[in-house]
Amino acid sequence: METIKSGVSEKKVTFKSEGEKITGKLLLPPNYEAGQALPAYIVLGPWTQVKEQVQYAYGKELAGLGFVVLNFDFRYWGESGGKPRFYESTGEKVKDALNAIAYLKTLPYVDAGNINLLGVCAGAGIVTRVALKSDDIASVATVAAWLQHPASTPQFYGGEEGVQQRIALAEKARKKFDEKGSVDYVEAYNPDDYRAAMFFPLDYYGNPQRGAVKAWDNKFAVMGWKEWMELNSIDGIADKLEIPVVMVHSDGSALPDNVKKFYGMIPSKNKELVWLEGEHTQFYDSGDHIGKALKAIMEFTTARVN
Repeated sequence: METIKSGVSEKKVTFKSEGEKITGKLLLPPNYEAGQALPAYIVLGPWTQVKEQVQYAYGKELAGLGFVVLNFDFRYWGESGGKPRFYESTGEKVKDALNAIAYLKTLPYVDAGNINLLGVCAGAGIVTRVALKSDDIASVATVAAWLQHPASTPQFYGGEEGVQQRIALAEKARKKFDEKGSVDYVEAYNPDDYRAAMFFPLDYYGNPQRGAVKAWDNKFAVMGWKEWMELNSIDGIADKLEIPVVMVHSDGSALPDNVKKFYGMIPSKNKELVWLEGEHTQFYDSGDHIGKALKAIMEFTTARVN
């Protein structure tokens, strides 16, 4: 174990998902004593990210609050296996998260009856899907949720024409990969290139002091566009969530109307919507915004450490 922030211990771990090796970091709270089985969190971050970005920012804080935390790279990203590299797929990420839960349940550090999920940005669309597929989740939390929906997707990508152009590019790239094994890439972030996955100004991804960390590769497999353009993270999901759900959002975060709609559809009697202030990416790495988000989650969840 390596000691990091405020006595939190960090251990590199591996497990299998769909036949590929997944690499992650297990964070243990300060003064952890052998034999303790503690409540746990899995943190899932925005699309194209690796475990050293948003997952780490939240993970170290949750470990400091007394939780065991598992951060990991999805297949195709970071230190984990799988090809094509830099392939964005919500469906495949859900499978990895389910395998991560199975792995957590084998660890002596973890209370297998108290595993919780936290999804930030696009991670919200993953944790909510996972909660429908797993009986092992105690609660779900989202922060600055990017809840994709076909009705709102065109506003970000040049209307319906832009959506269809990206789907066509993805289908062509997938065919090329299947037939020749070669992969078409664009940059994950470039505010000066409309072809990039994120082509609007975002200081987070352009700033080495924020999201442009060494572990992150600024690449996006074009074949990932099809699933992303057609993704629906609201219908058939929100109305089936029966477990405790807390959502933290703001007017300055992405798709606030989608979040309100999602929350209104949740049938769980144990739910809360917390509205804070802040721009979307401030919830990625600002200590103040992360602190306020986690405070709201801890006040809500029955899994908090007393």
